[in-house]
Amino acid sequence: MPASRSPALSALSLLLLALFVASAQALYFVLPAGSPRCFLEELPAHTIVVGTYKAEEWSHEESKYIINDRLGIQVNVEFVETKEALVNTRGLPEGKFTFTSHDSGDHNICLRTNYTAGWFTTPQVRMHLDISVGEAKVDEDAERDHVTDLASKIRDLNSRLADIQREQQFQREREHDFRELSEKTNSRAVYWSIFQVFVLFTTCAYQLRHLQSWFTKKKIV
Repeated sequence: MPASRSPALSALSLLLLALFVASAQALYFVLPAGSPRCFLEELPAHTIVVGTYKAEEWSHEESKYIINDRLGIQVNVEFVETKEALVNTRGLPEGKFTFTSHDSGDHNICLRTNYTAGWFTTPQVRMHLDISVGEAKVDEDAERDHVTDLASKIRDLNSRLADIQREQQFQREREHDFRELSEKTNSRAVYWSIFQVFVLFTTCAYQLRHLQSWFTKKKIV
């Protein structure tokens, strides 16, 4: 009889073990806003890792955890041995990040909130985190959205760069016009000074001749 029950007990034990392992992949923790929480994950080389997170902020008005859209999540992943940054991104309170380990070894996964409610209050944030190691396929929609977001940021940067270049060109044109105006003003000032000196010299010469003529007449008389 014990021999007949052994396979059933073994199957049940394996099922419980499988459930335990599956649930151990997901966890949640509470941390103050602005404080980082890091996890050390040992990964083999060329392994795809997909992390799914959701941050909920404690609301004193509603007395429960809620999703605050102003709560940004900063995700940083680096290879411990070489300090190589694999992920450095800021997302919404609920999102996903993906990276591939280039070398085997410890990888440091850090999450931090980028929002605080005020100077005197530090809200508590409950973070749900699910890390899947060895994913065979990356979420194409998420990658497409990420690429679209990067392309949009690049377009914005190019537009700002074009605006800066136009502003620099405008400033150069204004400096050129101002330089020409200054040169014209200086040249006119020089010409006017020369003209004044000429008029003054002519006037002085005329007065000297007039006085000389007057003195000569006085002597004759």
